[in-house]
Amino acid sequence: MLHLTIGNRNYSSWSMRAWLATRLCAAEFEERIFHLGEPGVRARIREHSPTGRVPALRDGDLTVWDSLAIAEYLAERFPDAGLWPADRAARARARSACAEMHSGFAALRANMPFNVRRRAPGKGRAPGVEDDIARIRQLWRECLAAGCDYLFGDFGLADVFYAPVVVRFRTYAVTLEEPEASWSARVLDHAHVRAWCEAAEAESWVEPQYDV
Repeated sequence: MLHLTIGNRNYSSWSMRAWLATRLCAAEFEERIFHLGEPGVRARIREHSPTGRVPALRDGDLTVWDSLAIAEYLAERFPDAGLWPADRAARARARSACAEMHSGFAALRANMPFNVRRRAPGKGRAPGVEDDIARIRQLWRECLAAGCDYLFGDFGLADVFYAPVVVRFRTYAVTLEEPEASWSARVLDHAHVRAWCEAAEAESWVEPQYDV
């Protein structure tokens, strides 16, 4: 059985990505969740992740840390899950989109903390954030130009990596137009995304630094 180590659902966007990817594989897995604000939590996480950070995936004796590495491992481990597009060119574009999310958009991350429960319209519009929002929306429009319901056809890793951004945009009431508005609504209505958000709503843990 797979074992997935994650942080608070309400605040941990990278945990959300790894969890969604694992759910898409339709494989049984056991999760360990840590309250990231507790004293000494990083030392406890190191028992499951060499960096002391989440997420981390264990498969037998193998531990995979970092959400992008977890996604790639799951795509190889469960090829029938179709996590990446079958077409080589589409797969390259999907990988590029995920890598851009993984390494970029620092202004958005810093000024619009991930928070499923909260609603803070208009907050977080610091310098650089509008540029990040514009680039993300452009990327989504380009991916959706083929007229598919999701970024590359079926719900896959590209949608998984941008699902937390959709949640962020809902939290801060970022205005979207078509086709990204309809795609965002479909992402929020996806069964796995709904399950994550409902569990986040039910959490009692509070992190004041992220509760905008």
